[in-house]
Amino acid sequence: MTSGSETIHQVPYYAQWESPGLVREIIGGLLSAADDPLWGQSGAATPEEYEYWSWRLCGVACLRMALDFWWGVAPPPVTLAGECLDAGAYVRRGERLDGLIHAPFAAYASERWGLAAESRPDLPAEDLPGYLARGRLVMISVHPAVRTLGPEPVRRGGHLVLAVGATADDLVIHNPSGFAGESQEFARVPWTDLPRFYAGRGIVLGPHGSAAGSAAGPVAEPVAEPVTEPVADAAAGGPAGV
Repeated sequence: MTSGSETIHQVPYYAQWESPGLVREIIGGLLSAADDPLWGQSGAATPEEYEYWSWRLCGVACLRMALDFWWGVAPPPVTLAGECLDAGAYVRRGERLDGLIHAPFAAYASERWGLAAESRPDLPAEDLPGYLARGRLVMISVHPAVRTLGPEPVRRGGHLVLAVGATADDLVIHNPSGFAGESQEFARVPWTDLPRFYAGRGIVLGPHGSAAGSAAGPVAEPVAEPVTEPVADAAAGGPAGV
C-alpha cells in the first residue's frame, strides 16, 4: 500500500523461533529454545538442532517473509538454513557459524527462489523509503536492541530485520526477534532513532526481473552479520543476531 509519502507492504510475519509468543522468554533465558513446543515445524531433526539454528535465523526469517509475500511459500527455516550453508551464505567452523554473508545470500535468493536480490554494503537510511515505494523489501542490519529502542548500543548491526514500510516519521519493520505485541510485526522505528542501531548496509529484495534501482552494483566483498559472536543486547543479553 502506498499513500502519499507512506508505504506499508502487507507482508506476512515470521519470527526466528516457531512460537512468536515465546520470544521474550527464550531471549531472556527463562525458556530454552529446545522447549519451544512448535520446534518440529522448523525442519530440524531434533530439539537440539532447532535450538542451535534458532538463534541464527534472523536473515532466514526475513527471507521467509519475502517468499510468502511474493510467492506464497514459506519453507521451514532450518531447511532454508541448510541451503544457505551449502550456498556459502553461512560458513560453519566447528560450533561457530560465520554469517549471514550478504553477497552469497543474495546470489542464493536469486538463483534458488527467483528474487531480485542485491547486497548493498553502503545503504543510507534516506534511500530506504524510495526502495519501499518501488515495491521492494529491504533486509537491513541493525543492533538487536532496536526491539526496545533502548539506549545507544556500543556498536551497530549484527541482526537482520525486514523493512516493510516507511512513513514521514518512521521506518516500519518486521523484527524476527521482536517481542510479541510490542516489536514484532509492523514495528515503528522513528527515523530519529534509527541511526543509533542501523549499520548502513543491507540486502534489497524484489520479485524476479526487478532491479534495486541504484547505480551501485552487487557487492563483491563478503559483508556478513556476525551472528554467533556474543554481544550485550541492551534489552536482555544474548548472542548477536537476536
